[in-house]
Amino acid sequence: MTKSTCLLILFVLLVSTGVKAQIDSIKHQLPKDSVARLYDKSIVKTKVVQITDSLNPKVFKPDPFKVVWMATIIPGYGQILNKKYWKLPIVYGGFLGCAYAITWNSGRYQSYKTAFLDITRYQTDNSFKLIVDKNPDAVSFNQIRPKGSTIEQFGGITGYTAILKNAQDGSRRYRDLSIIATIGFYALTIIDAYVDAQLYDFDISPDLSMKIQPALMQNKYGFTNTLGLQCCINLK
Repeated sequence: MTKSTCLLILFVLLVSTGVKAQIDSIKHQLPKDSVARLYDKSIVKTKVVQITDSLNPKVFKPDPFKVVWMATIIPGYGQILNKKYWKLPIVYGGFLGCAYAITWNSGRYQSYKTAFLDITRYQTDNSFKLIVDKNPDAVSFNQIRPKGSTIEQFGGITGYTAILKNAQDGSRRYRDLSIIATIGFYALTIIDAYVDAQLYDFDISPDLSMKIQPALMQNKYGFTNTLGLQCCINLK
């Protein structure tokens, strides 16, 4: 073996030893899990997904089917899912108004019904008539009468009985109408939630664009075509 070959082998050994020493020093300087973390594909993939989501945020779109079911189970919850929070006072205010109307008309109906039954019994039951005559203010048809008025002012017993019967029927009708109105308002809240969910991403901006351009008008009656203007309106 020549002298030059020996020197070349010695040089290669020295270089490899130095490189290995540098790699060992770098490994000692870095934390133990830094290299593994750099090459962890799952972490890299997660970071890429996070960056992609931040650059392309998802557009919110409510599910109409879910909105309808939740609005049916819990009144007003459909508006919450649609993020139309400003409608909640209208929804719950409407239900409170309907509940008040039902309660008010039901109370009046019960009062007129009791008074009508008592005045009917007053005309047919002598023992009950004697009790009422001893204490007239304790009976319902006298309690419901306006203060300071008498039964004679309403046409006597017969006329007052007819008035109480009409008041009873009118109160019952208004009570039933209040219940129907409550059901209708409940259905309206569900329809409103469904329409909002369907048209959530519908563009209703007033931006209109109009374009006028020349056009060749075709004549259907065999004459030559004519030159005209074509107006196009685009709703954005």
